[in-house]
Order: sequence, then structure tokens, then C-alpha cells
Amino acid sequence: MPALPLSWAVRTDAGLRRSSNEDSFSARPDIGLFLVADGMGGHAAGEVASRVVVESVAAFIEETAGADSNRTWPFPFEPALSLEANRLKAAFRLANRRLAAAIADSHDLRGMATTASAILQGPKQACVAHIGDSRVYVLRGDHLTQITDDHSWVEEQVRAGTLTAEAARQHPWRNVVTRALSGGDDPEIDVVEIQPATGERYLLCSDGLFGVVADPLLAEILADRAASLDEICGRLIDAANAAGGPDNITAMVIQVDAP
Repeated sequence: MPALPLSWAVRTDAGLRRSSNEDSFSARPDIGLFLVADGMGGHAAGEVASRVVVESVAAFIEETAGADSNRTWPFPFEPALSLEANRLKAAFRLANRRLAAAIADSHDLRGMATTASAILQGPKQACVAHIGDSRVYVLRGDHLTQITDDHSWVEEQVRAGTLTAEAARQHPWRNVVTRALSGGDDPEIDVVEIQPATGERYLLCSDGLFGVVADPLLAEILADRAASLDEICGRLIDAANAAGGPDNITAMVIQVDAP
């Protein structure tokens, strides 16, 4: 069964309080890859980290494209995971090693890191890979579901029941990430297998969006079938800036079209 056709749009914005944009993204429908990364480190290092990871992941996925490709060297192929999940997981880990090399080459880049959330579409299924606190959502009908779990201090407290989602958005530690690509040891990557269906919409975004725009409003904007995907991305950016725009904002929307 061939992969379902996709439509997509993406917008990114520095927000209202940052002088630079450290988010990066890649939309490569030719290889089935959609990726958002949110860099950390300041003084342009975060921008470097997110760009290195985005470019590295896209390059590896392109190199390993093909129905019979199961190359995940230097990482073992995990039989319990799909081909797409193995490739994407290996791509994230190789990107982490590219960060290590970049940091070794430049003292100014020490301490840089980035989140990364991606969807990789295959011929029969797709997968989500994730590390950090960027997110992937799916809209089915009018119902919005978060696919990824944030690797952040506040979200760990929300899952433990000690913080509400509203309190997490206001907490002074809301930007503390507990897991990221930082050039250290091979990181643990969350992987979720998915089966995209006609009519679904997927949102990949940095925390500059969901950190200030609550899920009900995200769902309302995403569910507008009269608007183009580009208009929807613009409305998401506008909503984040209307809420103060405290951080860089990236919104990528993917729609699964009828075959």
C-alpha cells in the first residue's frame, strides 16, 4: 500500500522578546521527513545546534531511503521497531554525534543543545521520534491529542500530579529540559509508531507555541477546514505572539489527504 499523500505548511517567528530565532525545521515530503528543533545555548549556539541536527537527520534519512534499506550503523537494528523507527532513531543519535564534533571544534559552542521532534512517513506506516520539549500533536476530527511526552521538569511534575497544566505554563522552571541532544552520551530517543489516516492533521511545534497557547485554542485553529494550512500556521504564530510571544515559535502543520 503506497503512503497516503500529504499537504503541509510551516512558519517560524522569533517572537516578541527574542532578538534571534534558534528554532530550525525541515520539511522533506520527498523522503517523508518532517522535523522541528528548538536550539538552546544562547549567543547563536542554539541556532547552530538546531541547524546541525536538522541537517544531519535529513541527510541520514535521505541516504538510507529505499524499501530495503535497514542501515542504522553504528547503532544496532532493533527488530521490535519498524524500519522507519529504526532509521529515525539512528538519525537522531548520529545527529547528537555531529553536535559533539562541532562542540569539539569550537569553544564558543560548548553548552549548546537542541530538542527535536519528527515524523517519518514510510510506505505502510509512519513513526514519531522525539527528545526534549518540542511537541507533536494529532487532530482527529475536532479532538487534539498530544503524541509526545515532554522531557521537561514542569511536565514531569504535571504527569506526577503535583502541577496543573496552567501552572506549568507560568512556572519559572518551565524552560528546564531534562533530556536533549547535546553532544554527550548516546541519548534515549522516544519513538512512537503511528498509522496516519485520511483527514488527520499533525502539528509539530516548539514550546514557544504551546507554552502560551492552550490546547483548546490550538485545536480550534487546527480544525478550521476553510483556512489553508499556511493560514493556520500564521494564526498559530499570531496566537502565541498575542499571548506575549516570550520565545521563538515554530508551527508545522501536516494534513493527510485522500489517496
